[in-house]
Amino acid sequence: MEMQEKSQVKNCCYNHYGYTVEVMITRSFQRKFRQSRLIYGNWYTSYPTAMEGEERGMLEDDVPRESSFEGRLQLKNFMFMGASQDASSTSPRRSQRLSAPQSAVSSQRSASTTLGSPSKSQKRKAQPEAVEADTNALSRKPRNRKATTPSPKKRARPSSSYAPPSTYAHLPTLPDAIAPHMLILTIGLNPGLQTARTGHAYAHPSNLYWKLLYSSGITPVPCKAAEDQTMPARFAIGHTNIVARPSRNGAELSKGEMDDGVATLEEKCRGWRPEVACIVGKSIWESVFRVRHGRALAKGEFKYGWQEERMGVVEKGAKVKGEDGEEAEQEPWEGSRVFVATSTSGLAATVRPEEKERIWKILGDWCVKRRKEREDATKGEAAKDEDGD
Repeated sequence: MEMQEKSQVKNCCYNHYGYTVEVMITRSFQRKFRQSRLIYGNWYTSYPTAMEGEERGMLEDDVPRESSFEGRLQLKNFMFMGASQDASSTSPRRSQRLSAPQSAVSSQRSASTTLGSPSKSQKRKAQPEAVEADTNALSRKPRNRKATTPSPKKRARPSSSYAPPSTYAHLPTLPDAIAPHMLILTIGLNPGLQTARTGHAYAHPSNLYWKLLYSSGITPVPCKAAEDQTMPARFAIGHTNIVARPSRNGAELSKGEMDDGVATLEEKCRGWRPEVACIVGKSIWESVFRVRHGRALAKGEFKYGWQEERMGVVEKGAKVKGEDGEEAEQEPWEGSRVFVATSTSGLAATVRPEEKERIWKILGDWCVKRRKEREDATKGEAAKDEDGD
């Protein structure tokens, strides 16, 4: 069977676009090819078209013809001859630009450049003239124009996140933890929702107030929010806020509310006289500075830590109203030192935790030193009393 199949196969060579290709052709393929009359490229037209008889099947003595366009598809019939050329002409169409002499083409280019857009030097000369014309037009005063009245200044709109006091009017306010002659009075922004619900300062789990008090050394032992009212008696540490009403965050407060609370802070410092007023947050100190100086803090003017100004200063001969409503003269007092610390809220992420601990540690070191001095002074007074007895 293999020998019979090989006898029916012949190697046929043909030229296809300049490449010689060898093809294995069987008789069955030739028979089907003749029946379908398919044309594959240039292969069929490369052989004689008059293929008759059984002897034509093997194509042994046929010599392949050269490749040409003389097949069934006459491409020359589809060549564009141009309007000026005859149909009988076989020469291809050429461009008029190529057929014209070179000198004529160069003269046309020079003429188009002279009549077309101006050169770069001409544009540069024209620019100053256009600028002068514009300045002259602007300097001229308009004629017969009615005097326009200046538009009124727009009122400052409250922040889009501002929440009026009625929003959280159902929540109670937070009582202050305060006593006379404390070491530190911490001043917060306002009670949060969790703080207002529980009735204890800095009660939200994400708030770092109690953790920073212990890590900085302000309190010798860890404390919790439920112990806030015992802090003045135990460690001479108290707390209050610049705004009394609760809110979800500081963005729900207005600057007017915060500025109004500055006078209340001054009165508390003047009445209870703590040694240090610790401002818990930059925004609180911005309000104090704005009320005192009538302007906002300039860029680079703010710094955390100790400030040069004091709060609750009592001048000599100053009179203050007492609880009974009568004015009484108070002793002069230099006021509470001001220390601006970072905010302890979990929402305040502008300062890194290690930076917060570093700033609070400065106040803690002072507190530890000052507490020891107080304890030593108390022991000395007690020893003197014993000697006197």
